[in-house]
Amino acid sequence: MAERVMTDTLSLCAQEVRYHDWDRFLFTLFAPVKVREDLFTFLAFNSEVARTREMASEPLLGEIRLQWWQDAIDGIYDGTLDAIQGHYVLAHLPKVIRDHGLTKKFIDQLIDARLADLFDKPPQDERDLIDYALGTSGALNILLLEILGDRFPEIMSLAGIIGNDTRIVNFQDGDIVVREGEYGNSAFVVIQGQVRVVLPPGLPETMLGRAPGAKKSLLQALAQLWRNPAYPEVRGSYSTEGSEGTSSRDDSDQQARIFLQDVPAVLNEHRTANLGSGDMFGEIAALGRTQRTATVISDGPSEMLEIRWQGLRDIRRRVEDFRHQVDRLYRERSLASHLQATSMFQHLDEDAIGHIVDETLFETYGDFDWHTQYQRSRDESFSQRLANEPVIVAEGDYPDGLLLVRAGFARVSQIVNNGHRTVRYIGRGAVFGMAEIIHNWLLEKKNQSEKGDTKGNSNVTAMRESMTLLTTLRALGYVDILRVPTTVIEKYVLPTLSQEDLAQYGQLDFSSAQLNEPEKEREAAIQTIDPGMLEFLVENRYINGTATMLIDMDRCVRCDECVTACARAHDNNPRFNRHGRRHDHYMVANACMHCMDPVCMIGCPTGAIHRSSAGGQVAINDSTCIGCATCANSCPYDNIRMVEVRDNNGALIRDTVTKAPIIKATKCDLCLDQLGGPACQRACPHDALKRVDMQNLPDLGRWLNR
Repeated sequence: MAERVMTDTLSLCAQEVRYHDWDRFLFTLFAPVKVREDLFTFLAFNSEVARTREMASEPLLGEIRLQWWQDAIDGIYDGTLDAIQGHYVLAHLPKVIRDHGLTKKFIDQLIDARLADLFDKPPQDERDLIDYALGTSGALNILLLEILGDRFPEIMSLAGIIGNDTRIVNFQDGDIVVREGEYGNSAFVVIQGQVRVVLPPGLPETMLGRAPGAKKSLLQALAQLWRNPAYPEVRGSYSTEGSEGTSSRDDSDQQARIFLQDVPAVLNEHRTANLGSGDMFGEIAALGRTQRTATVISDGPSEMLEIRWQGLRDIRRRVEDFRHQVDRLYRERSLASHLQATSMFQHLDEDAIGHIVDETLFETYGDFDWHTQYQRSRDESFSQRLANEPVIVAEGDYPDGLLLVRAGFARVSQIVNNGHRTVRYIGRGAVFGMAEIIHNWLLEKKNQSEKGDTKGNSNVTAMRESMTLLTTLRALGYVDILRVPTTVIEKYVLPTLSQEDLAQYGQLDFSSAQLNEPEKEREAAIQTIDPGMLEFLVENRYINGTATMLIDMDRCVRCDECVTACARAHDNNPRFNRHGRRHDHYMVANACMHCMDPVCMIGCPTGAIHRSSAGGQVAINDSTCIGCATCANSCPYDNIRMVEVRDNNGALIRDTVTKAPIIKATKCDLCLDQLGGPACQRACPHDALKRVDMQNLPDLGRWLNR
C-alpha cells in the first residue's frame, strides 16, 4: 500500500486537486510515492483548464485563458518554455511532461474540449458526447497512465487492452482497406462480410491514390527557369476527386476513405484471394512496421476489428493461442521468403528452409514508438542513454543463435576500459553472431579430429579461439529479431557453405543490405569514420536515412545555390531548410531522408504519402493529400511542412464548405521527376553537399575523408 500522506504536508498542486477533484485526489494518495507529486501536478493543470468555464465571466475571457495554457504547452514541447517559478503548476509541469514523455495530442485534447464548455452548447448527438468524453476524462486517464509508466502493463487487463487498442470499423463495397506498399500500424480481423486480397502483380499505382512516376522531359526541365509561378505553393487547380479509377469520401466515423469506382472490372482483371469471417490480415506489417505486401479491398459491406500494434503486441504476449496463431501466419506467409532473401540461405533447398522456418524464434526489443520517445533522452549522458537501450545479446554470452534483423536498428558496441564504444550499427537485412558460430563449429570439428586440425580450413583456423560473442547488440528504439538456433545453423547451413563462404562469414558479421559492397570494405570504412561522428549519427537516428543531406560547412560558402535549385525544381518552392544539427563542421540539414523506417507513412488516411515503386523515394501525392498533418506530426526529424496552397493569382484556395484555407503536406521528394536527380546536390559549386545512404558506410567514409 502507498505511504500515508498528511494533509498538512500537501503541495500547492495537491491542495488544488483536493479542493476541486476529490475523487482523483483520493486515487493519487494510493499511487506509488515516486510519481505521486507528478500526478498531483498534472491533475492541478487539468483542474485549471477544466474550471475555465466557472472562472471566466464571459466566453472571450475563457478563450484567452485556454489559449494562454495552449501557448504554455506548445512552449514546453518546442523547448522555448522552461519552469516558471512564480506559477505553482508551471513550476513543475515542464519537468513532469519531459520526464514521462507525455503525449502532446492528448494534452491538446484536454484544452480543446473545454472550449465547448464556454458556449453552453451540449452535445448534439451520441457521437459528439463520445468525442467530448474522449477529450476530457478519456485523454486525462491516458496521460495519468503514462505518468504511472511501467505499472501500466500490470494493471491493464485483456478487456482493457481490447477496449483501448481496438475498434470496430465498417467498410463499403470497393473500399481499399490497406494498400500494397504502405506502412501500417494495425491488423484487421474480419467480423462480417468478406474482403479480396489482390495477388501479384497487384493494382496500378494510380488506383492506390499515388501519383505516376513520369519524369519531366528535357524541354519541361528547361522551362522551369521561366515558367514557374510567381507566388508560393501555387496549384493550378484543386479537386477532391481521387486518382484514376478511385474516388474518396468522408465515412460515418469522419475518416477519409479511398474506394474503387468499378469493383467488378477490377476483380475481373486481377487475381484475388478471398478472406472471410474470422480471418486476420495485416499482422506482419503491423508488428514489424514493414510494407504491406498486398492491397485488400472490401467485397461488399464488411465489418472488421482493427487492432493497433500496441494491442496486437500485448494480446500476443498474454494469450498463448493468439501468439501461436500470429506466429503461424508469419511462418506460412513471410518467413521462408525472408530467409531466402539472406545470402547465406539462398542456396538451401526447400526441405532445409522448411526445417529452419519451423525452429526460428520471433523476438522484439525496445519501444515501437521510438520516434515519439527518443528525443527525451537527448539531454542524458551517453552512459544513461546506453543503459536505456535493451540488450539483445551481450559481449561474453554464448552464441546460442544467429540473429537476423527483420525491422529497426541495433547498436553494436564493445567494452573498452569501464565503458562501451560503438563499433557500428546494423539495420534491416543484417545478421549478427555468424562469425562466432562458425568459429565454434570449426573449433569443435578441430577438437574431434585426430590431427587437431580440419583439412582445407587453413584460411579460417587462425581465428581467435573464443566461444563467446565479441560484441554487444542493443536495440536502437525498436528491433524485430529472428533467432535461428545455433544447432539448426550447424545442421542445415554450415555444412553446405564453401571454404570461401566460411572464410568470409567467419571473419565478420555479414549484412545483405550493403548494396553489394564487400564486407571488408565496409569494415574498413567504419574504421575511417570519426567515432564522434558515428555516435552523432546513431544518437540522432540519422542512420535511418537512405538519402540524408550532409553539408560540409567548411566547404559551404552560403551561396544558397542548393536552395535556389531546389526551388526551381519545385515551382519556386524550396523543399528543405538549410539548417540542422551539427557535428564538428558537418551539418545534417532539415531535408527528408527517405528513411528505411518511414514512420511518417503510418496513419495517412488516403495513402498520399507513399514510397515510390520506381526508386523507393518517399513522396506525397498532392492530389490525394487532405492536409491532416499526420505525417508531419509523426516525422521525428521535423522534415515535413504543412503549407496553405494558392491559385495562379496568389489567392488562398479555400474549402468550398468550411471556407478554411486548404492545407497540404510538402517535403523533399529527391527530385524523382527530374532528369538528373537531386537538384540540391548537383547545384553545389564546391561539392559541399551530398545525399548519403547511411547504410552504405564505404560511400559515407569516402565522402567524409576526402
